[in-house]
Amino acid sequence: MPTHRAILPHLVTGTFLNVAAVLLGTAIGVTLGRRLPAGLQRQVLAGLGLVTAVIGVDLALGWRDTSALYVLGAVLLGGLIGEAIGIEARLARLGDRLQAGLVRSRQPALGGRGESTVSEAFVTASLLFCVGPLTVVGSFEDGLNGNVEPLATKSLLDGFASIALASTLGAGVAFAAVTVLVVQGALTLGAGLFADILRGDALAAMTSTGGVLIIGIALRLLDLKDVKVGNFLPALVLAPLLVGIVSLL
Repeated sequence: MPTHRAILPHLVTGTFLNVAAVLLGTAIGVTLGRRLPAGLQRQVLAGLGLVTAVIGVDLALGWRDTSALYVLGAVLLGGLIGEAIGIEARLARLGDRLQAGLVRSRQPALGGRGESTVSEAFVTASLLFCVGPLTVVGSFEDGLNGNVEPLATKSLLDGFASIALASTLGAGVAFAAVTVLVVQGALTLGAGLFADILRGDALAAMTSTGGVLIIGIALRLLDLKDVKVGNFLPALVLAPLLVGIVSLL
């Protein structure tokens, strides 16, 4: 019980701060988006895509601290597993359900257009906010040491990203706050279980793999390639696992 009492405040101050930033950013983005012409909305999304690409490349180059083979193997195997399970399709179906419910509740306000990007916003924002290494590192620092600075930094980044996404894709970005709460909350509470595993080569491999996935998100934001990033999520687990397997051989 003392352990849970020690961890729970960190969960509140770290993960809840991130959730609040996403919700606030979404509110600002939706308000601004209504006033921006379509051309400016596309430009905002393109700008976010470019910045996301740079962040992804920077993180992906982390394989220089380990072996590129770990990252390559994790991405290839993870993609096959994710495709077989249908992770992206499951996320899309969940987003579609949220979209259907929101469209029904706002049918008069839509004026018959029936247009909604809730599903796209939910999936894109959830992946963007939870794939990066700051999600893991920040949650571990929060849960183990009570250091909320990494998650505070992530909250600031996610807040600005929420503004950009919500200004173009709409209020569906807010649903990603639930994903952040579940993923980061679980990592924070379970930090002690993984503290001795995710370090050194294992952490570098996972960070680099996360960077590769973030590049995939950037390609989607830039409308260059519809990369099914959700199907590559198992790669984040496989990367440190491959490091562990090789170390045992």
